[in-house]
Amino acid sequence: MGCRPDELTFTPSGTHAVHSGIFGTLAARRRAGRRLVHSAVEHSSVLHAAEVHEAAGGTLTEVAVDRTGRVAAGDVAAALGTDTALVCLQSANHEVGTEQPVEEVAALCREAGVPLLVDAAQSLPWGPAPGAWSVLAASAHKWGGPPGVGLLAVRKGTRFSPQGPLDERESGRSPGFGNLPAVVAAAASLRALRAAAETGPDEAARLRGLVERIRARVPELVPDVEVVGDPVRRLPHLVTFSCLYVDGETLLQELDRSGFSVSSGSSCTSSTLTPSHVLRAMGVLSEGNVRVSLPYGTGEADVERFLEVLPEAVRSVRERFGVPVREAPARGEEAAETEEEPAGVVVDSLGKRCPIPVIELAKAIGGVPVGGTVTVLSDDEAARQDIPAWCAMRDQEYVGEQPAERGAAYVVRRRG
Repeated sequence: MGCRPDELTFTPSGTHAVHSGIFGTLAARRRAGRRLVHSAVEHSSVLHAAEVHEAAGGTLTEVAVDRTGRVAAGDVAAALGTDTALVCLQSANHEVGTEQPVEEVAALCREAGVPLLVDAAQSLPWGPAPGAWSVLAASAHKWGGPPGVGLLAVRKGTRFSPQGPLDERESGRSPGFGNLPAVVAAAASLRALRAAAETGPDEAARLRGLVERIRARVPELVPDVEVVGDPVRRLPHLVTFSCLYVDGETLLQELDRSGFSVSSGSSCTSSTLTPSHVLRAMGVLSEGNVRVSLPYGTGEADVERFLEVLPEAVRSVRERFGVPVREAPARGEEAAETEEEPAGVVVDSLGKRCPIPVIELAKAIGGVPVGGTVTVLSDDEAARQDIPAWCAMRDQEYVGEQPAERGAAYVVRRRG
């Protein structure tokens, strides 16, 4: 893990490790300040801890990411102030696989005298987190170890004050006896993984090649798809893409029937019916989102079969939703311009969930002349994200959001 044995504590889960790391560091740094800085795409365990910190009187600074989901080290540096107590930055994103500039940010934090907590759950299977981080959290199940084993490393010299009743075990950082058989299994599995990487074929490079194949082939095989995440600086085993006019949960069910277990960050798979905070922060399409994680040993035949099954699964879902074959005339085929004010239409999608508001927008846009507008009324939170994304994919003008009696009104102007 890149730390000394006496710097490591075992916890009941990775989430527990993140919470303990954040609150223990913040408590020890109370005199320095109460500002917590984190990226907009951190794991929910960080965001939930941040909410508790703010409710208790602390302050938060959220650092934005670019369209690939990556923060700029300079933006983190700009967020550091005299009252900054802690910076949280994941080593790589759990949803889209984009790697963060941890080493560079760690150097900036050290120069400013601010500790850096790194959530290394996704990247630790591929090697220790780089840089002079102060606190690190991880979870054994990410590398094939048993669930229920979290890891918290606090480097020597980092001020840390465990919260809650103190215990004589685990340096007081995690009360009670840990699950020792599971801890041993976690260590054995990580050791076996690293040994295989040193003596056998480069599994990371092999999986990266399969992911690159998926990233390249999916847009060729399926129309109206956006592959998200950094194409180069990413985890080797993870690929995420979003399919226009598709309900994520329905698509997952179709793929499951064909023997593929994948995940989704789209709004329709969440009990809150709100879009993934990661996709929202990136400003990319959330509907029809599919996250594919390739396990160790995934074969080329498995990937090829997935690529064979996916187009029909997407086509089937779109057909059920009545997706228009052609949304608008191609450029050069527009209706003749007149001196009259371009017409506008209103689409009432209130009470309808993704991807229906976008589908109804696509159907309506061809019925207005160039320069005309379509106003979509929607109370679905995903519309705020997906309608601008549709405009970018379809080269239409997103005019903006306006208040409405219910939900919001999203105005789109037809370019062609």
